[in-house]
Amino acid sequence: MRRRRQETGWLRGEPPPRWARIAPAVALVVLVLAQAITPGDVELGFFLAGLPPVAAFAYGAAGTAVFAAVVLLLLGVHELGVAHARGTDLATVAVVGVLSVVIAWVRQRRDAQLVSVRTVAEAAQLAVLPPVPERVGPVRCSGLYRAAQQGTLVGGDLYDVRAGPYGVRALVGDVQGHGLAAVGTVAALLGAFREGVIDDAGLAAVAARLDRRLVADAAATSVEHPELFATAVLVEFPPGLDRVRIVSCGHPPALRMRGRLVEEVAVDPGPPLGLGLAGPTPLRVTELPVRPGDQLLLHTDGVTEARDVTGHFYPLADRVPVLARDPAGLVGAVWRDLAAFTDGGPHDDVALLLLSLDGEVPAAG
Repeated sequence: MRRRRQETGWLRGEPPPRWARIAPAVALVVLVLAQAITPGDVELGFFLAGLPPVAAFAYGAAGTAVFAAVVLLLLGVHELGVAHARGTDLATVAVVGVLSVVIAWVRQRRDAQLVSVRTVAEAAQLAVLPPVPERVGPVRCSGLYRAAQQGTLVGGDLYDVRAGPYGVRALVGDVQGHGLAAVGTVAALLGAFREGVIDDAGLAAVAARLDRRLVADAAATSVEHPELFATAVLVEFPPGLDRVRIVSCGHPPALRMRGRLVEEVAVDPGPPLGLGLAGPTPLRVTELPVRPGDQLLLHTDGVTEARDVTGHFYPLADRVPVLARDPAGLVGAVWRDLAAFTDGGPHDDVALLLLSLDGEVPAAG
């Protein structure tokens, strides 16, 4: 579920690529060879003085010190024929070398801190929104998540699939805002959903629980954020029944795929979560027959509201029949197609969840 548009490893504090480590050494060899074939009245060796600072961005303190020592040796030993540095010239190069070692040491410490901080952040975000398993009970699952904010794994969209005493239940939602500011709301909704999977007998009751959670959180937030809401769609595969139940809370409609037929699931739309309307007015649950092999594609508006350069919206329902033939999987194919359609990817969080039955529904026990 990691974003493919994240920064490269070098910019995230990981070791620099091999070319960055080879470049200073190659430059040193090239300058030495160039000096050897250059007329004696032209000195190229002093360009070597600029290499230790470059090496500091690719090597550690020890490696940079060795590199600086080699440069001093080449400049100071006149018999080598590289340069004829003396006195203050050598002192200047030595100072540059020392500063380069300090820079390399500071960079190493910074990189280590970045790796540590990022590791902790990724662990925390994956704890909030772990990858969906390939199977939950009789339901096969495939999910994809791309956060709009670079460098993050969790944004304002969410999904989860859980098995409980009332069957397999799934949630796809989109909270107000995106990026790290929405992670707290995502965590609250997921926590409430996981409790509802175990405790609430009806799918509408689970939605009401999520609504109450947001209402309570909105009342406790600062004045700067007086409203807190989310759209969501909840799906339930009850045990022992060839039915699927769906509740929509202001969310884009799911797509049902049966063979080559792809259609939007018509449900009675309820209000978004967090407006305090799901409690006193029970949400209407839509039931549909389901057969092994049927697929439900749940998504957020980051998919269907993505635009191309001409301003046209991404036609998800039209593209799914073609993309479903991709042997690598539908959700991945949708993302690649969406990224190409928007010339690099949409500027909103994207969540896709594909659910399907591929075997006999186990009897209720």
